[in-house]
Amino acid sequence: MAKQARAVQTRRSIVEAAASVFAEYGYERAATSEILRRANVTKGAMYFHFPSKESLAQAIMDEQTGLVSVEPRLSPLQSIIDITHQFAHVLRHDALARAGTRLSIEGVFFNGTHPWGDWFDLTTRLLTEGQKQGEVLPQVVPRETAEFVVATFTGVQLVSEAINRRADLHGRVAVMWRHILPSVAHPAAISHLRPEGATDPAAATARNEARSEADVEVGAVTG
Repeated sequence: MAKQARAVQTRRSIVEAAASVFAEYGYERAATSEILRRANVTKGAMYFHFPSKESLAQAIMDEQTGLVSVEPRLSPLQSIIDITHQFAHVLRHDALARAGTRLSIEGVFFNGTHPWGDWFDLTTRLLTEGQKQGEVLPQVVPRETAEFVVATFTGVQLVSEAINRRADLHGRVAVMWRHILPSVAHPAAISHLRPEGATDPAAATARNEARSEADVEVGAVTG
């Protein structure tokens, strides 16, 4: 069990080190030697977990959706809004989020797939739930709208990054939702929705990190 725990920790160290390097330099300029230095592991240890730099980058992109959580609430639309604010928060404070986003924007695609599939699926599911509850307009096509929301958020955060290192991203995301909601939400629901978010994204992120750490510990013990 101690050996398993060390392996889990080593993998985590590699992912976190790689995220900081990818976020800073991008995929092409990210040096494996720098990842090894920041992770403080040997090349053999890294290749035991990740056979290539590509597989490491893919792992980082796969972990993006794990950085946010869907809190139980009556409003699926508010959940989508809150998720975007959570991710806006982690983009400012978490290298893994910044690395995953940068890799996605740079067009690092593997196995013929695009890196936004999980975001599309999650948003589609919540829009579908909102439609069943009468919160989302009946003419809305959930998948189509989900892809639009993800694409719009991607553009908004990129502009914010270019202008002031995402310092104003929270406000920009609220503006984004004030423009989107009238074309998606039923008029009766709009007055109950908060474009600026209904939860504290920092608190939600902290809860999610605590759950992730607990899962890692359980996995190390039972693995």
